Amino acid sequence: MAKSNLSDAILVNNYIAGDENSLALLIDRHQSKIYGYIFSKVSDRDLTEDIFQETFFKVIHTLKTKKFYNEEGKFLSWVLRIASNLIIDKFRNDKKMPLKRDTEEFSIFSNIKDNSLDIEKKLIKSQVDIDLKMIIQKLPHDQKEVIMMRYYSDMSFKEIADFTGVSVNTTLGRMRYAITNLRKVIEKNKIYLPS
Repeated sequence: MAKSNLSDAILVNNYIAGDENSLALLIDRHQSKIYGYIFSKVSDRDLTEDIFQETFFKVIHTLKTKKFYNEEGKFLSWVLRIASNLIIDKFRNDKKMPLKRDTEEFSIFSNIKDNSLDIEKKLIKSQVDIDLKMIIQKLPHDQKEVIMMRYYSDMSFKEIADFTGVSVNTTLGRMRYAITNLRKVIEKNKIYLPS
C-alpha cells in the first residue's frame, strides 16, 4: 500500500516509531486546511506563517514526548485545536501588552501604578482563581471556550463570534448557559467567591 493512502492514525504511529517521512505526509495532507484556518482567524500572512510553524513545533514535541495525543481523536482536529490555542494566546498577549512608546505627551512611567494587594488578599485571590478555573474546565467545550476568551483573553463577543465562526447571538447564548451552569456548581458545592 502506498504511504499516501495510509490513514492519519497509522502515519502518526509510524512517525512516533521513528519514520520522519510520515510527518511530512501528514503536513502535506493537511497543510492547506490548517494554514487556511489560521489565516481566516488572524488575516495576516506573516502571523499565519509564524503560528503555522509554532503549531507544528508543538505537534512534533507532543508526538516525540508521547504527551497529550489521543489516538482515538482525529489528527486534523487535534492540530486545529493546537493552532486555535496559539491564536487565542496571540490575541491575549496583544491585548495585555499594547505597544506604547515614550513621547513628549506620554511617559510609560506616568501610567505605572502600585496595585499591590496584601499577602492574605493575594492568597485568597489565587485560591479563588484556581477554584474557578477548575469549575470552568467542567463546562461543555463551547461554553468553556466562550468564558475563557471573554474573561481570560478580554475578547469582545463580536471577536469571539468571529473566532469561533458562530453568530453573536449564539455566542451570547453560550455565555448565558455557561454562567448559569457555573452558578449551579458554585451553589451546589457551597463555594465562596468573594467579590
